[in-house]
Amino acid sequence: MKILSITAGAAGMYCGSCGRDNALAVELMARGHDVTLLPLYTPTTTDEENVSRNQVLFGGISIYLEQYLALFRHTPRFLDRLWDSPRVIGALASRSLSTDPKLLGDMTISMLEGDRGVLRKEFVKLSEWLADEPVPDLVNLPNSLLIGLARPLREILKRPICCTLQGEDLFLEGLIEPYRTRAIELIRRQVRDADCFLSVSDYYVPVMSRLLGIPPGRMAVVPLGINLSGYEPRTARRSEAQTPGRAEDDEFRVGYFARIAPEKGLHVLAAAYERFRGRTGGARVRLEVAGYMSHAHAAYLESVRTALDKAGLAGEFAYRGAVDRRGKLAFLRSLDVLSVPATYDEPKGVFLLEAMASGVPVVQPRRGAFTEIVERTGGGMLVAPDDPVALSDGLYSLWQDRARAARLGQAGVEGVRAHYTIARAADRLLEVYEKVRGSAVVSGFSRTSKSA
Repeated sequence: MKILSITAGAAGMYCGSCGRDNALAVELMARGHDVTLLPLYTPTTTDEENVSRNQVLFGGISIYLEQYLALFRHTPRFLDRLWDSPRVIGALASRSLSTDPKLLGDMTISMLEGDRGVLRKEFVKLSEWLADEPVPDLVNLPNSLLIGLARPLREILKRPICCTLQGEDLFLEGLIEPYRTRAIELIRRQVRDADCFLSVSDYYVPVMSRLLGIPPGRMAVVPLGINLSGYEPRTARRSEAQTPGRAEDDEFRVGYFARIAPEKGLHVLAAAYERFRGRTGGARVRLEVAGYMSHAHAAYLESVRTALDKAGLAGEFAYRGAVDRRGKLAFLRSLDVLSVPATYDEPKGVFLLEAMASGVPVVQPRRGAFTEIVERTGGGMLVAPDDPVALSDGLYSLWQDRARAARLGQAGVEGVRAHYTIARAADRLLEVYEKVRGSAVVSGFSRTSKSA
């Protein structure tokens, strides 16, 4: 199958959605499928082999200039090529191209207005690019914020369009009014332009169906999956070989591995850690943190550090920064338990799969996709959301009973291998693609209502 998979860059940061798009492309290509992974906005950053095209359409610099300076909506192509260069975009991305949804209202609306809005020139560039490429069997959009591409792509290619749903509700919630209401309205109007919507979790299906007015029969679940290469359960520590009970001579590491931002809940974990630490006496315990942090959230991290300092725990806290794949694997293997107590209903949770694949049990709030991941794998505990006391109790129970922690860790390893490998995700994706190709009506905008 020839697939055009569009992926959205995230201004230089490691992005879970970019990583998933790339991992699926790698897996499909390994099976002999012809996949073109095309970045929009900025080049993508992944911690695995990046198979995306070395070019960027709808370059972040171009759409910014065209949005705010009408002159650039008419500049010749030879000038556009200067600031559409992946090298130029990449150099400026982390410093100049914000991914904060509060600042992106205008451009979000313009992208959703499609070829009828101020970014019309970028849609012309897309059509010119498509004219030089083989016609794909199917196109996959990375999220519903790009559904403005669906109608133009269908009209040019006469091929079915799939649209992945992987967390854009949080972005929409972060938009200020009137952008939020207008964006949702524009997406709902264009739902008919896509043949199928692919949710990354069971939880997310009714959420996005209600928010965007997507008929349930046009939705399918393609679960998360990770490439297990390099994931090995951490070496058993001496405490795990002991009978159940406390092992106060063994350092116990509580970990957090996610983007540093308030909605991911590091402050909740820090508050829980403080309570947990009050129950462990003189035991050797640490709070280890890693993940991408934007300049905008440096003050947030400092507030977490200050709170721990006031509690006399600053010496037990370490922020390891954004880590590459090798660093990620080593970081996860060093942990005894992982928790990312997000304060919203997360539809994904790749960090849980990565921890479990490393044999690390998780303690997570019972919300969003966390519930189905933990229940399906058996690799951790679920506690009340937004509750540092409940989270502290969960951490303490695993510190106190290392044998139970080891059992949960092993269950996680087995559960990820059974349910959440990239191979299983690709199996399901191909199944949906074949059904869409067989049922989509690609001349005009009529749709079948068969479930994928």
